[in-house]
Amino acid sequence: MMKEKKQNRLSQAFQAVRDRDPALPSGFWGTLEILLCYPGFQAISAHRLIHFLHARLRIPLLPRFLAQIVRWWTGIEIHPGATIGRGVFIDHGMGVVIGETAVVGDNVTLYQGVTLGGTGKEKGKRHPTVEEGALIGSGAKVLGNIVIGRGARIGAGSVVVRDVPSGATVVGVPGVVVRCRQSEGCSPSESLAHGRLPDPLRQRLHHLEEEIHVLQARLAALEAEKEEVSCSA
Repeated sequence: MMKEKKQNRLSQAFQAVRDRDPALPSGFWGTLEILLCYPGFQAISAHRLIHFLHARLRIPLLPRFLAQIVRWWTGIEIHPGATIGRGVFIDHGMGVVIGETAVVGDNVTLYQGVTLGGTGKEKGKRHPTVEEGALIGSGAKVLGNIVIGRGARIGAGSVVVRDVPSGATVVGVPGVVVRCRQSEGCSPSESLAHGRLPDPLRQRLHHLEEEIHVLQARLAALEAEKEEVSCSA
């Protein structure tokens, strides 16, 4: 039963690569490419065994040493204690760091340079929980014992230190919610459209420019009225 469950997890990780990477060839060569050339799939597959040695068998040192080897091989650092769900996809993956108490839910997508890290030296749960279907863009830093809600999207380069509601889009440093939507019913192409995330700073500057134009128009009207009054006098 346990062997079948592990096989299901590996096959779902394999299928996640097929579903979410448009660059992957189809057929036999695509299968071989996943096995040999996809560090995200390799790191997650190795983590299944490493996590079992660490969490179930409680073997000291060896799981951490194996995780270091996987880090050297793939560029992805996953602490043996981290919990990784089904169908998780790490694209490219170089520089991804997943901390000891992090929980990554099913069908989550992580891009290169993502950090699921802690803050301070507190004990217990100190790393993020990323719920099902969330997407975290390249270079984003998600720090502390916070929850990234189901179907949420974190823009590239964002720094998130507070909980993110389900279906929300977060961008910026520090990260702010710029859009909320229902995560249910979104197609994979919609969930991966992180290149079209809004820019809150640009939007705010645009609003300020509009306000300045309105104030300039009012000031010009007041000056015109003042000139008319002085001419009539």
